[in-house]
Amino acid sequence: MVDGISVRRIVVLGVSGAGKSTLARELARVVDAPHVELDAIQHGPDWTTPPDDEFRDRLAAAAEGPAWVVDGNLASLTADVLWHRADLIVWLDLPLWVALPRLVRRSTARIVRRTVLWNGNRERFAFLVGRDSVLLWAVKARRRHLAEYPDRLARTGVPWVRLRSRAEVARWLAGFSAVSRRPPGTGRPGPASR
Repeated sequence: MVDGISVRRIVVLGVSGAGKSTLARELARVVDAPHVELDAIQHGPDWTTPPDDEFRDRLAAAAEGPAWVVDGNLASLTADVLWHRADLIVWLDLPLWVALPRLVRRSTARIVRRTVLWNGNRERFAFLVGRDSVLLWAVKARRRHLAEYPDRLARTGVPWVRLRSRAEVARWLAGFSAVSRRPPGTGRPGPASR
């Protein structure tokens, strides 16, 4: 619940490695909603991307129900389709010294294990060190998020929280989970910091 409103539609934002999918899966479990990964919609076979209109249509279809938890960014493609429909937006703004090592570990494990991701794709070593490096992407994305998200989120009119550390995420999730299990009108989600 947020200000007495039942939270059933949640958007989770943050750079690669911040823990978006992990948090989104847990939130989906807590609110009993489908979990939607934007990467699954954005990355077609051989890492192809759909045209913007097709992406927006797929996203709208994936989030047409009364409850969902969507993780990912792509604000320029998703905000007008999704953010205004959310009951809550959670921005994981963890420092790069947390996100980058996670990315290295995750990508290395995926490369070594040849993990199949969305639509049959597999990460390649070039994703760590090449011009398409997910590490470089995370650094650039965090700069962009810091410049854009505070104002953009404030203008949505949707309640949002900004979580800046692993401890904050854990405390907030524990509070949110506890409140979400209470009957309506008996509490609010845990601490939030903007």
